[in-house]
Amino acid sequence: MANDASYADFAAFVAARERGLLRAAYLVCGDVTEAEDIVQGALVKLAGRWDRMSDEHPDAYVRQIVYRDAVSWWRRRRAERSAIERWIGQRQGVESRSRVAAPDGGAGYAVARVDVARALSALTPKQRAVVVLRFLEDQSERDVAEILGVTVGTVKSQTHAALSKLRSVLSRMDDGGIGARTLEGERS
Repeated sequence: MANDASYADFAAFVAARERGLLRAAYLVCGDVTEAEDIVQGALVKLAGRWDRMSDEHPDAYVRQIVYRDAVSWWRRRRAERSAIERWIGQRQGVESRSRVAAPDGGAGYAVARVDVARALSALTPKQRAVVVLRFLEDQSERDVAEILGVTVGTVKSQTHAALSKLRSVLSRMDDGGIGARTLEGERS
């Protein structure tokens, strides 16, 4: 970075966006340590270009790096896992869900979070990225397409497929899960 003002601007950008980037990377790749590494790598790349970002949007640039790297990591990891590792991971998820409690004593909220995390893990990497960007980050279809480097039609089809898969997975979860509850919290 060329000067102190540029460094201060970059530091302010990181302070404002790092937590959201970490959350998004984690939701796509499912690994806290890897999410931290992905975000750190993206911020290092951004730092190298920071002085040239005046006309560009640094937020879009760094998000694109984070999502692409998270999806790539998830694909590599998924390909490496053996059937026994998947089975062990599923068993640990079931056991940990039975022990989770929310800080305020309401176990239902924490169980719901675990169920959603399990349901997200059933999606493809691109579907996870689309769901996180569209519904957690509240990005438009056009913005998601730009970040992921795909067409708007691809975003729409991936969103449709992801939501269908999530409905299916969540509806099959046992009574301890969030199942097919409505927004009001009632069973449908």
